Amino acid sequence: MRFDNRVTRMLGVEIPIVQAPMGWIARSQLASAVSEAGALGIIETSSGELDAIRGEIVRMRELTQKPFGVNIAQAFVRDPAIVDFVIEQGVRFVTTSAGDPARYTRQLKDAGLTVFHVVPTLRAAQKAVDAGVDGLVVEGGEGGGFKNPRPVSTLVLVPLIREKLDVPIIAAGGICDGASMAAAFALGAEGVQMGTRMVAAAESPVHVGWKDAIVAAPETGTVFLRQEKGPALRALRTETTERLEAGEGSPMATLGGGVREVYFEGKLEKGIALTGQVAGRIEAVRPVSEIIADTVRGFGDVAAALGQHAAASGQHVGVPR
Repeated sequence: MRFDNRVTRMLGVEIPIVQAPMGWIARSQLASAVSEAGALGIIETSSGELDAIRGEIVRMRELTQKPFGVNIAQAFVRDPAIVDFVIEQGVRFVTTSAGDPARYTRQLKDAGLTVFHVVPTLRAAQKAVDAGVDGLVVEGGEGGGFKNPRPVSTLVLVPLIREKLDVPIIAAGGICDGASMAAAFALGAEGVQMGTRMVAAAESPVHVGWKDAIVAAPETGTVFLRQEKGPALRALRTETTERLEAGEGSPMATLGGGVREVYFEGKLEKGIALTGQVAGRIEAVRPVSEIIADTVRGFGDVAAALGQHAAASGQHVGVPR
């Protein structure tokens, strides 16, 4: 099936699926595979390794001629020159997160870029729209990574924001296949973002031990780590994260101190493996191209089934073409 909506037109893609900007993971190896499959790969900045990230953005031009984006995670990017670099590289789409949406939006839009801001609440969404963003990544609390300490599920958050604000929405949190993508569209989204599903992709640079742990995880296989100050974290359930959940130690210190061992050596007890609840629905490590193709196919199957049901009920359901 062919998609044609505000998200596909703004991003210049065939398929309104965006890969999440996961620190140390969302780099050229993974992002280029997503873009080549007709969706949108994103390069991260939340690792704070800006020299390496500049190289990853340049390498994207060598790996794909298709559109890709960059995330500017304001809490982790201390050098505002990253904005000029992104503009100079000809990137056309940016997501901003973990900070004030007004900080870079005007500069980016004046340079001709499309800007979406990541939001976990209606209040944050309204602030972003007031700042002039083109659209929103609406992130439910079931997603992995950095979260609002008071999480709201995608099922509640997306339709709430859609009801109040008329801007394109990319739904994030709990998305891994065609059925969950179709559900997000039913709630008012025009695109979806996948994080945990892409961590467990064949092209993901993380150690196979983390990927296998995602595949093995049940629906209860994550923990939500609240902190006295700063964001909360959703992570894979391990003995280490269960101790943190019980209040023993600092989640942020544990996260920062174990990146190399967890991400690239598969020693999951040495730190925190940021993972969403949707791990409970992921059953295999698969290539990005298969993940995206099967998601589109599954979306079409669900839409067709709903159309048949509506026709039998004398109703009409619109399907993207």
